[in-house]
Amino acid sequence: MMTTLPNPLSKRVKRHVTGRMQNFFAATAPGFEKLCFDELMSLPLSVSAKSAVIVEGGVEFRGRVHDCYLANLNLRTANRILMRIGAFKATNFDQLEKRLADLPWELFLCPGILPKISVTARHSRLYHKDAIAERFQASISDRIAQTGLHKDIQNISFYRQRIFVRVAEDRFTVSIDSSGEILHKRGIKKHGGTAPLRETIAAAMLKFGKYNCREPLADPLCGSGTFSLEAAMMATHTPPGWLRDFAFMGWPAFRPQRWAYIKRESEKNFTRLERPLIFASDKDKEACNRLQQCIRKYNFSGIIRVHCSDFFDFSPSELTKKTGLVVLNPPYGRRIETLEGSETFFHSICEKLGKDYKEWKVAMIVPEKSLVKTVPFRLKPHRFRHGGLNLTLLAGRIA
Repeated sequence: MMTTLPNPLSKRVKRHVTGRMQNFFAATAPGFEKLCFDELMSLPLSVSAKSAVIVEGGVEFRGRVHDCYLANLNLRTANRILMRIGAFKATNFDQLEKRLADLPWELFLCPGILPKISVTARHSRLYHKDAIAERFQASISDRIAQTGLHKDIQNISFYRQRIFVRVAEDRFTVSIDSSGEILHKRGIKKHGGTAPLRETIAAAMLKFGKYNCREPLADPLCGSGTFSLEAAMMATHTPPGWLRDFAFMGWPAFRPQRWAYIKRESEKNFTRLERPLIFASDKDKEACNRLQQCIRKYNFSGIIRVHCSDFFDFSPSELTKKTGLVVLNPPYGRRIETLEGSETFFHSICEKLGKDYKEWKVAMIVPEKSLVKTVPFRLKPHRFRHGGLNLTLLAGRIA
């Protein structure tokens, strides 16, 4: 629901938020920062946004608020986009309360909903996260109440807001989350699997595997179909955020007309494909049925073909005469009861790849670091974290 702003506040929002360059941070899984940077540079951002910098855990960039719209809509490997709204030093709670009183919360938050406060603190005299969050909540409530603007606002936004507070060496960095739900939630896949892979990681694997959207893609352990659906969105030029909402839609600075224009421009690039290029399979019949329903719902039947079969019982030559990219997320952790079982299964997968997928490109997750050296192909390793585990992604060509 849109929020109608009083004219004085509207002018202040335009002067201080939409009319100025802002500092943003695109957060990624550790190991995917360069991919996110390359994606960001491919977008039609404001000129100064080209000065993006790769940092640990993401990419910092400057731009206007509508660049934040673009980033949320189009970035496949980012987890969320934060807008910096304050930075200061405080060594005690009195100082913290004074600094917070100076923050113009009414420019970033609509009245009626208190945001969730997420605090991380290290190497600082103020380290009690709950106590810090309480000061932020009180400051926001007091500031919004003092403006009296809630009396003039007829429609209140129902988009949930979240403030991220990072404290390090007594320095506070305050950011507002523009994304809302984490960005791997594309809005397309309502069904799950036994160990669903995040869409952001699937996108990273496709990019590391050099998927070009014109060659066959084999997803022979498809499960819930994350690889196949992500590849279909890439091949049809469907932005990853096309089917979902974002927290910035509840900001006082949100401009629906600008957002509608950005989506219209994106829609011009949509491509419709009429022949299967993506081949998904799994021995779990129920998983295949759920994926097939999702494919029909979002009109991907022309590009994705699903068949129920065991990875070890068929050859990709039965599906396509061309070579392409095969993507795999072999079972690991809880899905296989013992380390020995995981290793045996992984070696069987490599043997199958060497036999039936010669000259195919491959991108696969290696569940145990000790298994990397046992892979019989020369593949490039990429380290990343997922679900609290340190994993290795191998990509290259099967020769």
